[in-house]
Amino acid sequence: MWHIYGQDHITRQLDVALKTARVSHAYLLVGPPHVGKMTLATGIAQAVNCLAGGGQRARQSALSTVRSRDVEPAPNFLGDLEPPPEGNIPGLLDETETLVSAEAPVDAGGPVPCGQCPQCQRVAQGVHPDVRIIGVGTGDDEGVNRRDIRIEQVREIESFLNLTPYEGACKVVVVDGAELMNTAAANALLKTLEEPPPGSMLLLLTGNEDALLPTIRSRCSALYLKPVPKTDLQERLIQDHAAEPETAELVARLSRGCFGQAVNALRDYQALEQREADLQRLIQVCEGGLDVRFDYASEVATQFGSDREAARGLLYLWLRWWRDLLLVKEGGEEYLHNSDLASALRLQATTLSTADVVTFIKRLNRTLEALDANANPRLALESLVMGLP
Repeated sequence: MWHIYGQDHITRQLDVALKTARVSHAYLLVGPPHVGKMTLATGIAQAVNCLAGGGQRARQSALSTVRSRDVEPAPNFLGDLEPPPEGNIPGLLDETETLVSAEAPVDAGGPVPCGQCPQCQRVAQGVHPDVRIIGVGTGDDEGVNRRDIRIEQVREIESFLNLTPYEGACKVVVVDGAELMNTAAANALLKTLEEPPPGSMLLLLTGNEDALLPTIRSRCSALYLKPVPKTDLQERLIQDHAAEPETAELVARLSRGCFGQAVNALRDYQALEQREADLQRLIQVCEGGLDVRFDYASEVATQFGSDREAARGLLYLWLRWWRDLLLVKEGGEEYLHNSDLASALRLQATTLSTADVVTFIKRLNRTLEALDANANPRLALESLVMGLP
């Protein structure tokens, strides 16, 4: 059973791929933050190692697909929907069957992943020896502020994938934030994608598919995770998380359809209070003089050095605010992101022209691009606030 909400279009495809032994050796999971990419990656890692609920079929899929690629690669994600020939793959499935019989009975007709067998539970708990996650800073000493995934990390997972699975049937590596690989790391990973070791799988998670090398994208089966419609998400929060209707509506709107972000906001109500405080500070900066603006730029630049994602989150908060100002100017208030602060938006909009708003939105986007390209944070942010209308 897949423990992910709102992505049925993907889980149906994966079910077919597992049943027909056409699981890819590499998947690219694309979607905005907190939409469920890591949850889906965990489910895939469970499915190819599951002992019960059709686990043997999942294991045969993961192993036979890797071995058969050298002969005739699958033409697309689902590939040929004809079932594979009867019989085991010599040298591979014999060991798998021994492991299956030793740990748990197999029900080939049940759902995959079952979520109950020891393999599924260890994957979910993050302690499975054949599943590894890498990202920015993983493996570094505490306090090191990395900005990219380094080639040393990719070399480590290459060695990991070349080892025989310890207790599962398939070794799985999850690359969280694949777009953050530096050039050397991306080129090293490309070699692994071209010649993957038998019984291995790579899951690349990204919020920016275009930032990856085209050669990497072409060697992965892409799965696009979609934001959940606001009304559906609101109903889910009320039914499953006992949220008040007003709170559920606010959280569903602010999360922009990302279920994980909505649930986190319900669990940590201080996040909503922090958002309101950040927006009030934003309004003060827009209304203040150069000294107020430069002080704010210095604060955000300092935060960027210690918590890059939090600082980028502040700039995206600005971007959504100025988007709302444009909607107010153009009569589209029904689409406001910050509709709970509509009166403040209307008041600020009276002092601006549509051209002012559009120009500053472009400056915000250029600033974000410059920071992603490792521009000096303080200079980039001071230039931004100097351009405030």
